[in-house]
Amino acid sequence: MPKVIIIGAGPAGLSAAIKIAENGVDVLVLDEYMVAGGRLLGQLYEEPNGEWWNGIKESKSLHDQAVSLGVKIKLQTSVNNIEKLDGSWFVYTETKTYTTSHLLLATGAAEAPVPIPGWTLPGVMSVGAAQVMTNVHRVKPGERGVIIGVNVLSSAIAMELNLAGIDVATIALPKLNQVTKDTGNPRTVLDSLLHVSHMAPSAFVKLGSKLMKNEFMKKLGVTFYPKQGVKMWGIPIQLRKAVVEIYGEDCVEGVTIATVTTSGEVVPGTEENISADFVCIAGGLYPLAELAAVAGCPFYLIEELGGYVPLHNERMETTLDGMYVAGNITGIEGAKVAISQGITAGLSIVQSLGVSDQELNIENALKNIEKTRDAAFIQFHPNVKEGKAKLNKHWHDYQQSVPNTVTV
Repeated sequence: MPKVIIIGAGPAGLSAAIKIAENGVDVLVLDEYMVAGGRLLGQLYEEPNGEWWNGIKESKSLHDQAVSLGVKIKLQTSVNNIEKLDGSWFVYTETKTYTTSHLLLATGAAEAPVPIPGWTLPGVMSVGAAQVMTNVHRVKPGERGVIIGVNVLSSAIAMELNLAGIDVATIALPKLNQVTKDTGNPRTVLDSLLHVSHMAPSAFVKLGSKLMKNEFMKKLGVTFYPKQGVKMWGIPIQLRKAVVEIYGEDCVEGVTIATVTTSGEVVPGTEENISADFVCIAGGLYPLAELAAVAGCPFYLIEELGGYVPLHNERMETTLDGMYVAGNITGIEGAKVAISQGITAGLSIVQSLGVSDQELNIENALKNIEKTRDAAFIQFHPNVKEGKAKLNKHWHDYQQSVPNTVTV
């Protein structure tokens, strides 16, 4: 049996596999997709230094490096269940059951759906699906689209669609209701917009974001936010407009939008139609952690990290012996942070196996995670450090409550 099994061939899983294989340990990576890379595959943006971050190239580089080191990567393989029996982890797939002493979950994130009337029409998709179609498969999702949901993910992907020559008519809020909650509230959404303002080519937008440093200025900004939106990359970002319906006969033909108050309530009589042949719904990302739950790992809801995350320490160790986590399963962040976490997890596994002393390397890897986090071009959650601090406290409290454990 392989000494280490990694579930997830994204940036975290591949970087961990590379680090483990470099130390002479057999590694098997399982992934349900047809190509290694995970969400990294769809990423394409220009960094502050003028260089382009191309997810396809970065994924291929990690994949080729892993294969050259002898890592076995089995794609199109879904994992249905995992459990610990007689000191070993059993990993169940449709065709085979694998066993290992050390298991890393690098399952990434999933998109949260936001229900909108008409969202079952052909031509409605998640914003991530549009990103994959455009950047990975090089197929336009349509000629003219509307994005519902103003957040870091939708703003970044709107920029990528724009680069592909796709007309994004507008990015607007979903209609406020019990499900959409904060995503339909202009004042709350403004925070997420400010955290991607550095990506805007408009000097006006960048300057305006710097002025909104307190709640009073934010309230003022929402109150006097232009009804037709502020353009970024030529795309209107509309905090005072909400999509109330997606319409069409046999497929998407457009959306109906309406003006909303500063608290997100629709202003009657302001409805208007915008034509489009596709619609993207951007509900944000949440950690894809079902396998950790099945295994019995404790969970905590930490909004600053994007949702429920399995309890783990800075070294990526969970409370379950031999189980580790890395990447977006630990909180929603960018690919570079996932890579640094994967390296840390890989080193922790090598240390646990007793192959070689990795203590100094682990300490350096932990510092690199923080350095990478601080330098992140895109921050999905601005208070991620506060979220990590909450998680560390939960870990400390858990360790103190369990007899014969050592707090790391």
